Parts: sequence; structure tokens; C-alpha cells
Amino acid sequence: MPIDPKSFAPLSPPQRLLMGPGPSLPHPRVLRALGAPTLGHLDPAFLALMDDVQTLLRALFGTRNPLTFAVSGTGSAGMEACLVNALEAGDRVVIAQHGVFGVRMAEIASRLGCDLVKVEVPFGQSIDPERIRTAIAGKPTKLVAAVHAETSTGVRLSIPEIAAVAHEVDALCLIDCVTSLGGIPVEVDAWGVDLAFSATQKCLSCPPGLSPVTLSERAVDALRRRRSKPSSWYFDAGLLLHYWGSDRVYHHTAPINMLYALREALLVLFEEGIERVHARHLLHHRALCAGVIAMGLELAVAEPHRLPQLNPVRVPAGVDEAAVRRALLDQYNLEIGAGLGTLQGKVWRVGLMGHTARRENVVTFLGALEEVLARLGVRIARGQALAAASEVWARPD
Repeated sequence: MPIDPKSFAPLSPPQRLLMGPGPSLPHPRVLRALGAPTLGHLDPAFLALMDDVQTLLRALFGTRNPLTFAVSGTGSAGMEACLVNALEAGDRVVIAQHGVFGVRMAEIASRLGCDLVKVEVPFGQSIDPERIRTAIAGKPTKLVAAVHAETSTGVRLSIPEIAAVAHEVDALCLIDCVTSLGGIPVEVDAWGVDLAFSATQKCLSCPPGLSPVTLSERAVDALRRRRSKPSSWYFDAGLLLHYWGSDRVYHHTAPINMLYALREALLVLFEEGIERVHARHLLHHRALCAGVIAMGLELAVAEPHRLPQLNPVRVPAGVDEAAVRRALLDQYNLEIGAGLGTLQGKVWRVGLMGHTARRENVVTFLGALEEVLARLGVRIARGQALAAASEVWARPD
């Protein structure tokens, strides 16, 4: 059928305050970088930029791994890339499941025909590394996988202990740090992590589309000892190594402008200083939590396991959680997230990631949530939230 281009409205996305589980607000410099002139994927200037991206990613991951690069795809692509390279049919794999993304890793491992062992807790709880040791039970195990910062629940796991347990049986350790990288410390080498993947749209303040990954020498050695080729040609790290390595053999057409954006996002982080970035996330998280509690609401995760960048707030009994989210979006252009899995309908997921983690955004959220809940007839302590948050900002230490 014929198309009349004039029948389509001009592109004009609304300006939203993104305070959900991702994407976060991209930094203005990152958006400008997206508009730079596109180069060929083997242009010498672009190859030099790839070197920059690898150097910056190694520093952010806390690693010297040569095989550190950005998978062309979102965080789930990085997850699948790590798993299809590390695992073959019949391999025993232990996966910690404390949220939706642990479940997703288990689904991929199952499709690969692995001998899958799950270590499960209810969504919103953490996992004791001793349970992983029990699950391994001294049996030959190829991989232990865990989600460092579970986006669906706002729970953080202690990775150094989990990696140590994995290495007791010479297993590889894989972590999902999609929501942690750039928001809280990630130390791949110091923790003994063998494979890690992340995503650009969370604490890196970059649009979605790339998944930073890193593989240790142990992981690369395991890849070389595989009995069969990885099931995915596109994600085959052995092939990608030749493109991201020194020989620069064509593999696929990289998303050129997205890599511009990632380079700029990483530079923004290092210009602020990684420790300052982590401190900023923690400070505004503490202020947001203080405001939510002062309002009379509850947080869904126990304090020792909370993520600064992802804050699940319990929905009060009898409240239509979707109506609250819709009112925030329609009246304040403010997006927060719904619960996933067993937490669906029970929590709001409030993100403070990257460029979103700023004082003015916490102020806007607390004021907007208080107004919406009061208008819906929810009993809350009005006028207390901002005062409580301000107390935190006044005493940041």
C-alpha cells in the first residue's frame, strides 16, 4: 500500500524524568556524541576509538583482561554471549536465583542442555554463599553464576565470597553487573570473577544498545578447550576476539555511533571520579529512603542488601499501583517501574542510576509521589518527606 510521509507526525518524544529500573537519563554529552559523523567499522579513526573504549572499560570493571569489549546488543545479549561461550551441553552449572535475571540465566543454561542446579530464595532476599557451596557439593562444576545487583528486586549479593566458593572446585564465576557497573564498586580481578557483563542504559547514563563484557584468561582458556563451537555464531567470543583484538578482522558491522556514546559516557564517569560517582549514588539513595520512610511507606529490601541505584518501595495495601505510576507519568512526566515476577503489583521500582541520581530528581519524585498518593486518598504523613531527605543532604557523612 502507498505511504504518505506527510501523514506521520514529526518525531517529538516527550521529555520524561526516567526514574525507573532503566533506561536512565543519558548525559547531554552522550546524546551529542550520538550525532557525530558515522565512520566505517574498519576506519582507522574508529579502530582507535575502540581501543579507547576497551581501556576505559577495563578501568571501570577493575580488570586487566585483554578480552574486554562491548557486545553489540543490550544487557541480555551480554548475558547470552557469556553463557553460550562458557557452557556446552552436559556442563554442570550452579545459578543463584534471587530475582528475574537469575531466572533468565537459568533459562539460557537450560536451552544449552546444561546440568542445571538452582539456588533459589524468595524475590527480595539475598543468598548466603554457603548455600552455593552446598549446591556445588564437591561435584565437577563448570560455572557458578550470580546477579550482583538484581534489577527486579533491588538486592545486592556479596560476589567475592561466591567467586571463592566457585574456585574451590575450579569452576568459572560469572556475574551479571548490569545494574551495578558505575553505581557501586565492581572489582573483577580482585574478586576473582571470570566473566562479567553489563549494559549501557543503567548507571553509565548511555542509551540502551551495548553490553560491556569481560572474560578472564581462565575463561578464555576454557573457551579454547571447548568440545564444540559455541551455539551462537554472532556471540562467539573466539571470533569477536579477532575483531576487538589487534588483528581487527571483520566480524560484524559495529554500532558505530553507540560506541561514540559509550566512550563519552565512560569519560564523563572518570572525569567526575568513580569514587565520587559511587558516593553520589549512595547519598541520594539515603535521602530518597529517608523521604519514603518519613512519608509512612516501606522499603522492600533489608538495609544491608539494598542497592543505592534501585529502590523497591512497597505498595500500600489497597492501592492501585499502576494508577499511581500512570499519574506520575501523565502529570509529572516521571517514570518509575512496576514490580516483576513475584513482586508484580507489590512494589514500585525507583531508579537512581547514573545521570538520574541527582538531588533535584529526588526532590521531584518525593513531592510528586506524596501529591499523587494524597489525592488518591492514601493515608501518608504529608510534608515530612522532603524534610527527612534534606536532613540526609545536610549531613552527607
